[in-house]
Amino acid sequence: MEIHNAEFIISNSEVNKCPKEHLPEYAFIGRSNVGKSSLINMLTNHKNLAKTSGRPGKTQLINHFKINQNWFLVDLPGYGYARVSKKTKETFQQFITDYFEKREQLVCAFVLIDIRLEAQKIDLEFITYLGEIEIPFCIVFTKADKISKTKIDSHIAAYRKALLANNWEEMPQHFVTSATESTGKKDVLDFIGSVNQEMFNDNGF
Repeated sequence: MEIHNAEFIISNSEVNKCPKEHLPEYAFIGRSNVGKSSLINMLTNHKNLAKTSGRPGKTQLINHFKINQNWFLVDLPGYGYARVSKKTKETFQQFITDYFEKREQLVCAFVLIDIRLEAQKIDLEFITYLGEIEIPFCIVFTKADKISKTKIDSHIAAYRKALLANNWEEMPQHFVTSATESTGKKDVLDFIGSVNQEMFNDNGF
């Protein structure tokens, strides 16, 4: 799949104010500073569709972008950034939870993981949460250009081991990406395209 059109539609902190159109949605979420905005810009062929910042925690709302007029890319706030206030964290947590538990249009979540790091407790907990509420998701490893291919393979193997230790039967569908080098772009978009085709063919949308 290729993206020919991407436009910002709305930002808000209430699920009931999200777009009413019955189109499939793909939510992108991860720890702050995981490279989410850069990845979204790479996937959509835009330099500034999602706002990038040197200050983690910049995304603080549910951001909807309409892609090719037939699906939504949803940019959600990062979790686990220490410098936001406790009250702000609670607000984030509430509308993130509301989005995942109430948004009927959500088809799949992409959980972004920095490939350079060991498995982080907060990421494993969030993945477990998605499993518990039965939200389909994929893991997107980011910043693959920062380490060698050998290390990428070993880090993914370590992540698989950590997930299996957390009662997962198998490693979820995952992608290795680099916003700088456009690594994984075709794989992620082809996955979304195939899911969309299946959804539309089944008249689910």
